[in-house]
Amino acid sequence: MSGLQADPALAARLGTVLGSGHSRFAVATVAGGKVSVAAAGVPLDADFEIGSISKGITGLLYADACNRREISADMTLGELLPLADCEAARVTLASVSRHSSGLPRLPAVAHPLRRTLSLWLRGANPYGEDLEELLAQAGTVRVRDPRPRYSNLGFELLGHAVAAGAGLSYRNLVTERLSAPLSLTSLYTPSAAADLGPDALTGRSRFGRPKQPWTGEALAPAGGVRASIGDMGRLTRALLDDSAPGISALDPVADFAGPAVRIGAAWITLQAKGRSVTWHNGATGGFSSWIGLDRDANTGVVLMSATSASVDRHGFRLLEELTHP
Repeated sequence: MSGLQADPALAARLGTVLGSGHSRFAVATVAGGKVSVAAAGVPLDADFEIGSISKGITGLLYADACNRREISADMTLGELLPLADCEAARVTLASVSRHSSGLPRLPAVAHPLRRTLSLWLRGANPYGEDLEELLAQAGTVRVRDPRPRYSNLGFELLGHAVAAGAGLSYRNLVTERLSAPLSLTSLYTPSAAADLGPDALTGRSRFGRPKQPWTGEALAPAGGVRASIGDMGRLTRALLDDSAPGISALDPVADFAGPAVRIGAAWITLQAKGRSVTWHNGATGGFSSWIGLDRDANTGVVLMSATSASVDRHGFRLLEELTHP
């Protein structure tokens, strides 16, 4: 159970903000160290896919492992993973963490177009590889020029490289370094549908069609984490009070989309109405999510919807209203 009581006014407010496109959602807000949560159309303890917010979690674990001196930013993927002498093996962890490694979004041998069509037509999970399959795919890619380029493949490899440096699997790394210390009992990484918890929701497209869960050992560091809104609220509080491991991952260190949009280890920081907002979003076949922090104001928001339509603009709006009521 979440241990947090639902805030009906917050649910009603968010329902107005989201509109009819989202009938199953949950929200958490953090202000002054207090976590408030609400849900509509789903139980408060429902288990959502958080999509690419998983990359933010991997960024925290990467920064934490650097702090522990298990790895270093200038190490290469090949020093931690059995990638032989392929091009991906020579890429540094720091460049992957900033999406500037030159790795493609997905390897061509994964047939991303065919998988996307299967997702659209049948609601199928476009991922599902195990670690061995991921490493084989990575061995086939060409590394391009190191400019900012969003890469799911890069973060899949980064998460497993960090775990290897710690002598753990990625699943156990998440549990031992994040879930257990912060008491996030619902935050986990299912490798297959059979691993889903009893509160796991089935996501839907924006047209209401059910989608298969996005599970997979390889996928976990880039998009395979699941959690309840209560635990995402607790994580947000820990990010704001600096008690989360690897908190330096949030600090921007490089331009990502010009000087106004900068990146740390996965986490994006941009200027919005004169304030800095640190954020990440997520999207899977049947879920959308957004987490944002105004670190100067000590406020944060998490939105999770069991529908694939984006919640990004709603998240920015809610954070602005929370910070400037």
